[in-house]
Amino acid sequence: MVSARASGLPRWVLVPAAAGALFIVLPLVALASRVQWGSFWSLITSDSSREALLLSLRTSAAATLLCVLLGVPMALVLARTSFRGQGLLRSLVLLPLVLPPVVGGIALLYTFGRKGLLGETIDVLGLQIAFSTTAVVIAQTFVSLPFLVVSLEGSLRTAGQRYETVAATLGARPTTVLRRVTLPLVLPGLAAGAVLSFARALGEFGATITFAGSLEGVTRTLPLEIYLQRESNPDAAVALSLVLVVVAVLVIGLVRGTRGVSA
Repeated sequence: MVSARASGLPRWVLVPAAAGALFIVLPLVALASRVQWGSFWSLITSDSSREALLLSLRTSAAATLLCVLLGVPMALVLARTSFRGQGLLRSLVLLPLVLPPVVGGIALLYTFGRKGLLGETIDVLGLQIAFSTTAVVIAQTFVSLPFLVVSLEGSLRTAGQRYETVAATLGARPTTVLRRVTLPLVLPGLAAGAVLSFARALGEFGATITFAGSLEGVTRTLPLEIYLQRESNPDAAVALSLVLVVVAVLVIGLVRGTRGVSA
């Protein structure tokens, strides 16, 4: 471990750094201290908890897949092209990062809801999106897509274009360059972005409850289950919260691992 003096930092920096670490760690310690360990397993495996967890895993996986399908082309366009309005487009892509989730949920409702912008067209097709499992996936994708785009765009800019230029000079078609050179080169960044997107989707609450509601087995994901259990069964809410904390720690470990591979 490098000391503050050896790193060139003034010693006083350690004080606010330690305070910041305690600010993050102490609530987690407090949460763990309230867990009823004797009944922990039964609390997290009740019928409602299990349904909420499985639903969260399914919808988060589907949202992550959508993030990859939509986010990879978006990151490529932002990192490898230059056009008028590109800065505005990047700002709009990143907007869900700073937008209150409930505002995103309202926006989605007025887009895909029965009386929304696309509502009549969706009704004609016989589809019902709002307050369905599909709505959960859409809400999760909306809030988690920027994480993949940011991560992959950064990897693309760091990697540069020299290998792609060489491949194109040798006669490789653009699609071949993308498949054989670009994507393998930034695969760690893509993996990290996908993991972050999955984690964000798994923890999504505001947009989901606004756009999809809270129907058990249909739209009630794990964060919504925790919110409901907080009033009726606080012990279950604490146990399920700890499950999400553990998942978050594992996600951070996976992201660090993929970053380490890229380095």
